[in-house]
Amino acid sequence: MFGRSRSWVGGGHGKAARSIHSLDHLKMSSGQTQFPEAMPRSWLQYMYHVLTKNTTVTDHNRNLLVETIRSITEILIWGDQNDSSVFDFFLEKNMFVFFLNILRQKSGRYVCVQLLQTLNILFENISHETSLYYLLSNNYVNSIIVHKFDFSDEEIMAYYISFLKTLSLKLNNHTVHFFYNEHTNDFALYTEAIKFFNHPESMVRIAVRTITLNVYKVDNQPMLHYIRDKTAVPYFSNLVWFIGSHVIELDNCVQTDEEHRNRGKLSDLVAEHLDHLHYLNDILIINCEFLNDVLTDHLLNRLFLPLYVYSLVNQDKGGERPKISLQVSLYLLSQVFLIIHYAPLVNSLAEVILNGDLSVFSSKVEQDVQKNSAKSSIRCFIKPTETLERSLEINKQKGKKRVQKRPNYKNVGEEDEEERGSEDNQDDLDKTKGTEASSKSIRTSSENEEIEMVIMERCKLSELPISTVTEQNTTDEEKSAAASGNEITNWNRPFLDMVYNALDCAEDDYYALFVLCLLYAMSHNKGIDPVKLERIQLPAQHAEERNSYNHVLAEGLIRIMNYAAQPDGKIRLATLELGCLLLKQLVFSRNNSIIKDVHLACLEGAREESVHLLRRFYKGEEIFLDMFEDEYRSMTIKPMNVEYLMMDASILLPPTGTPLTGIDFVKRLPCGDVERTRRAIRVFFMLRSLSLHLQDEPETQLPLTREGDLIKADDVLDLNNSDLIACTVITKDGGQVQRFLAVDIYQMSLVEPDVARLGWGVVKFAGLLQDMQVTGVEDDSRALNIIIHKPASSPHSKPFPILQATFIFSDHIRCIIAKQRLAKGRIQARRMKMQRIAAFN
Repeated sequence: MFGRSRSWVGGGHGKAARSIHSLDHLKMSSGQTQFPEAMPRSWLQYMYHVLTKNTTVTDHNRNLLVETIRSITEILIWGDQNDSSVFDFFLEKNMFVFFLNILRQKSGRYVCVQLLQTLNILFENISHETSLYYLLSNNYVNSIIVHKFDFSDEEIMAYYISFLKTLSLKLNNHTVHFFYNEHTNDFALYTEAIKFFNHPESMVRIAVRTITLNVYKVDNQPMLHYIRDKTAVPYFSNLVWFIGSHVIELDNCVQTDEEHRNRGKLSDLVAEHLDHLHYLNDILIINCEFLNDVLTDHLLNRLFLPLYVYSLVNQDKGGERPKISLQVSLYLLSQVFLIIHYAPLVNSLAEVILNGDLSVFSSKVEQDVQKNSAKSSIRCFIKPTETLERSLEINKQKGKKRVQKRPNYKNVGEEDEEERGSEDNQDDLDKTKGTEASSKSIRTSSENEEIEMVIMERCKLSELPISTVTEQNTTDEEKSAAASGNEITNWNRPFLDMVYNALDCAEDDYYALFVLCLLYAMSHNKGIDPVKLERIQLPAQHAEERNSYNHVLAEGLIRIMNYAAQPDGKIRLATLELGCLLLKQLVFSRNNSIIKDVHLACLEGAREESVHLLRRFYKGEEIFLDMFEDEYRSMTIKPMNVEYLMMDASILLPPTGTPLTGIDFVKRLPCGDVERTRRAIRVFFMLRSLSLHLQDEPETQLPLTREGDLIKADDVLDLNNSDLIACTVITKDGGQVQRFLAVDIYQMSLVEPDVARLGWGVVKFAGLLQDMQVTGVEDDSRALNIIIHKPASSPHSKPFPILQATFIFSDHIRCIIAKQRLAKGRIQARRMKMQRIAAFN
């Protein structure tokens, strides 16, 4: 749909000949456009004459008018850069009105497309503000914006939305007055754009988001107040419903695709949700306070709490409230905390998950918390009573009927005054919103419905017993028990209980992975108050010094590690690595480990189990050593990135053990002996690293090959008493050099004599013996073909040869000796490394 090139002369119906005013005749030279012999102003006068003679569009003059409009556009762009008198004439003759008249004649899609295309190009290429003011004056652009195009035509839709996006890029404190009319309360550029927020074409939706963000960034208070008072609630309520509908569709896709047959659609739905979250975050970081308040209210009370959070503990699909599956709920909440860092939103959401209960979904009046509130709105994911277009039209009519009142972003009072006597469905709407039906208290209820950021106050009831957790005179055991909610019988935290229960991986780690991602995302969210996390003793990324941690959570993480070290463990590598990251964060305070001895002993038991598991595969595979070093190298080069993990839709499906799905190895269960070996190696590495880290001990045995111990090119070596074999090295590209072959413990090297010192040599090449292949040459007994591969960065990458050459020796005896030394050296190098692996404990 948006794939068409932005050619100024596109759509010429396949004709080879084009107007002399087309782009082919606009040659740019040093910033100057070379027009034909006549002056541009004269050409513009001629174009004006053509327009005046062809005011009515017919089949005969359609192409002429299109070419005329294109030529006028080209001349205006030239005039913007070179001659201001061109725009003076354009404004003097009011030539923009001809464009509008042509458009209003319903002259067919061809003219509409070409007109929108040329206007888009015109505004894209105008650089001087004065020229832009000329074009925007007289309100003709707004008339084009509100023109009733045939949006069922994809090409018209594409050029129209591109035109709006181009205009939005020109918005600033000065130009906004050409689009927003403060007296009539009209902002066509914005209101017409947001009507396409749920367009089926993704590129249109992306353009709408760009337009709205460009509008919100303009610091013009009257315009922003108009958006808040007239459009914010309809737009955000419909946007939230649109996002939630996608979420339910995503959940249905997960529920019906247990065999991984529809992953393409699932990936698209996940990508769409990520786009929504990034868009919401972009709005929030603009930091327009009253817009953020409205958006936060709708996100919390109409989406995140009633759909995402409520589904954590209510999996009964038969209820009145819409629900999604547990794994989808955890997955989406993790994405929310990874992407959005707006403090009022993430703090309220975290407060409910960590300390809230089901009462946050009740309409019961909470006198102890909200003494000034007459009611408490029911949080529910419900469809808006009116479409966005209908709501905008109603608000527009209201703006025409009476003078604008004191800013009231929801206009609740205004709705009551206008619709109380004329619309019978107001009572139903009041019931839906949880308002009181008494006419005496309508205004009071409306004011009480102002931004429903009351999660914090509501949860103060739950915070009262939490104070026992932070008392300084309590013991560590009491703090941990309080954090898990075990000591307080009257304190119900179902969402937190679900988090702890999901860490039980006796059967599989399907839910545990999402819970770990959620905890990680919350602890690394910059907007969350660390005090909220400390109530369950989950430290933030840069938490203050402490001397206790959450024992229940620590034990759950250690159990995951114990399961992972079992031969038949169903723990995926991603789950184990994320568990290790969280445990480090949990038991470290200012780079000092505060882990209890009993927990450290359990962890050591898991590490010893991983050693026993590794030894089961020690001689089971011929390439064990290569796998061992490849896995260590891969883990070091590419550690886990939780953000990327939570962008992968495949983890939403039940864990599978077949590589045929294309799922990355760390995100699924192993298949076959080779993958089981790889898994055992990685489990060993992770638990060994965690154990050493918690005990503050350095790693002295890994990697098996340390870069500091290897010979490198240009090193100068003492070769006295060394066995050297002279040879001629012929490389693959035909190069030929004289070198001496030397074999070390782990490497072979090619050296040349050092001219400065007798008996010393300069290394010209060095490679590992274990990565070498040696073969004879059939027709030459003095030659060997030697290939040395570079260690692969991952088990799936193709080995890259760093040396591929033919070695020619002086006779066949020296050739045999060289071959034996290289073969023997390779065997010894591999044997020594295998012995080092066997020594691990």
